[in-house]
Amino acid sequence: MVETKKRGAGTKEERGKGPGRIPMTNRDSDKCILITGATGKVGTAFIERILADEKYSGYSIRALCHNRVLPENVRLEVVRGSVADREVAAKSVAGTTHILHLATCKESPEDVMDVTVKGLFWILEEARASKTFEQFILLGGDAGMGHFFYPHPVPVTEEQGHSAYPGCYALSKVLEEVMVEQYCIQYDLNACCLRAPWIMEKDDFRYTLTFSQEVFGGPRWCDLVEPDEAADYERAGTIPVLCNPEGGAICRNFVHVSDLVSAILLALGNPAAAQETFNICMDEPVHYRKVAEHLARTRDLDNVDIKTEFHSTWLDNSKARFLLGWRPEYDLARLIDEAWDYERTPDDPRKIWYPG
Repeated sequence: MVETKKRGAGTKEERGKGPGRIPMTNRDSDKCILITGATGKVGTAFIERILADEKYSGYSIRALCHNRVLPENVRLEVVRGSVADREVAAKSVAGTTHILHLATCKESPEDVMDVTVKGLFWILEEARASKTFEQFILLGGDAGMGHFFYPHPVPVTEEQGHSAYPGCYALSKVLEEVMVEQYCIQYDLNACCLRAPWIMEKDDFRYTLTFSQEVFGGPRWCDLVEPDEAADYERAGTIPVLCNPEGGAICRNFVHVSDLVSAILLALGNPAAAQETFNICMDEPVHYRKVAEHLARTRDLDNVDIKTEFHSTWLDNSKARFLLGWRPEYDLARLIDEAWDYERTPDDPRKIWYPG
């Protein structure tokens, strides 16, 4: 979306005045936000925050739900169906002022193009034709930049070209960003992209560092060592240190869901966000050696180096800090400590968010 300005999309004051568009305003009354993928980790956190904050009392929520549902209330309406269904998309967008597009697929080849291309296309088509539409916010991902699959000798800014790693998920994140960028160029759509890395909540980070079968995401540490080693490491709570092919500890980008929600709220209705892409991440990436040192010092946990083919990446979030005034509240110590201190209750099981 950075390219849009280079092609003469106009000033921020002029944006939003094309066909079917209304100017951005500061009025919060009678706003309705459509959230696709509303039952996922980000959607549920966003809905909880905006409904609880008096500042956004003039906003109502329309949640597009597919496999899971949310309880409705006076400010929350639920639409059931697939984002890839044109009639569902039309019903979902009708009368809304803002769209937060969170719907996505992981490595699900049978679904990913329906959601990523077809679904996003129908939502964008309905948005550009709507008389009430004001803003589209896309949740992008650093998967589209290749994150730790490729060497990144300098910080990754929003100007860097796309470079999806192997698999359909990373490709889908590239396609999403490109589609939204082209709608900005074709129709002067008021849209922005918040590009997030791996999103953490509760004890997620702890489960990214276990040798058990319950590991969250990748790498699957238990598959990178012998089975008896994995069992010993799991029992001892040993912390894996992700290393590059040369044996050096890797830096990898994360963001806590509460910081991401804060960024979304700062972008909501903000003229400074118009047709921009922002990296939304911790100020510094997670350094696996520093993680191990912190846990050795505070929890007396041993660690072991695990050499892989991965590489360090440093997402630069200075653009979001500058234009949106956003500041992440989570640093490395807080991310670690909260994950290790979190205690789940029987009514708070760990969730597998995909497919959703």
